[in-house]
Amino acid sequence: MADLVVGRDKCGEQRLVSLPLSRIRVIMKSSPEVSSINQEALVLTAKATELFVQYLATYSYRHGSGKEKRALTYHDLSDAAEESETFQFLADILPKKILASKYLKMLKEKEEEEEEEENNNDESDEAES
Repeated sequence: MADLVVGRDKCGEQRLVSLPLSRIRVIMKSSPEVSSINQEALVLTAKATELFVQYLATYSYRHGSGKEKRALTYHDLSDAAEESETFQFLADILPKKILASKYLKMLKEKEEEEEEEENNNDESDEAES
């Protein structure tokens, strides 16, 4: 268990996890199905979260473009979420960044398509009458 020590708290004592347990408890209690949280479950959840974040960061760094710059970028994380089946569930949380002008252009095209569909539906309704 000594090899799991990851840091020190405010008093200088060694800690098993780096994430704040109080925050994790609040997140866990936000679920309506949870009434009480065992301390061991809390620590295990915190440690599992740390290991997951470490794995995501390592995977994104190794497979990303930030390797040349020796930096992990948001783009690397979003690529990992989009391309890796393991991280596919994060695709909504880590979307690819696009410019506002490109987004506005996409919205305009979508509106035009919807108007075109409505016009086609109206014409087909009139033909049936």
